[in-house]
Amino acid sequence: MSAQLLDGSGLAKRIKAGLKAEIGAFEQTHGDCPALAVVRIGDDEAAAGYGRAIEKNCASVGVEFVARDLPADVDEAEVLMALRGLNREPSVHGIMVLEPVPAAINLDHLVAAIDPAKDVDGVNPTNAGRLLANRPPFFVPATPAGGLRLLQEAGVEFKGKHAVVVGRSDIVGKPMALLLLHNHCTVTIAHSRTVDLPAVCRSADILCVAVGRPEMVQGDWVKPGAVVVDFGTNYTDQGLKGDCHQASVAEVAGMLTPVPGGTGPMTNAMLMANVLQAALLAVTA
Repeated sequence: MSAQLLDGSGLAKRIKAGLKAEIGAFEQTHGDCPALAVVRIGDDEAAAGYGRAIEKNCASVGVEFVARDLPADVDEAEVLMALRGLNREPSVHGIMVLEPVPAAINLDHLVAAIDPAKDVDGVNPTNAGRLLANRPPFFVPATPAGGLRLLQEAGVEFKGKHAVVVGRSDIVGKPMALLLLHNHCTVTIAHSRTVDLPAVCRSADILCVAVGRPEMVQGDWVKPGAVVVDFGTNYTDQGLKGDCHQASVAEVAGMLTPVPGGTGPMTNAMLMANVLQAALLAVTA
């Protein structure tokens, strides 16, 4: 068996082409374009690089990028004040805080301070709670939203299937589990302390892996014909690797998201979709 590779790059391009047209129509109707404010604290190079990638992503669809760069020694109170100012700014529709933040600043306080209606990263507790209860409107973190969209476009059947999500982070594992549950899967959340993790993975019709460990999941962890979603983005001396050993998993799985070219490009597209959603909600509120 050789798995069907799900083309996230191609689908993301199509989604972004549609978003670009919708954003152009929004600007014509309302006189301004959707805007995303990105707050970066300090000079961490990884955060700066991510900020540049978001700026490029915004430009590709016509979203205005608003940078808010603060010094590493800024007081938490000043950061909170900046966030509240962005909350009140009608021309800003989405707000993100880049990680990591300095140790003296409590990230949870910042996340809670973002207006849920502008929380396009889906990290504010209000959005997390609405996702849990499946009570729209809410924003889903872009990475799991992109993973689900890939499966939907591939025609994957969810109802009654056993889904295993390996990883329990607030931005990938938990929301992905909820999205699958809302689509009528029976869901197991597994993690580093799960007893006999390979056996749990082998029970999955749909296996989603988001642990940040390069090539951890091997082909003998996978049920023949299973759908495998690899959220891993691990930079190694051998290049970018997923959380799955792609060659061995592809010999067993029915479908597989490749790394690169799978869930990564979809994350970019779904973040822009969230910004447009926030802009539309703002003008209809």
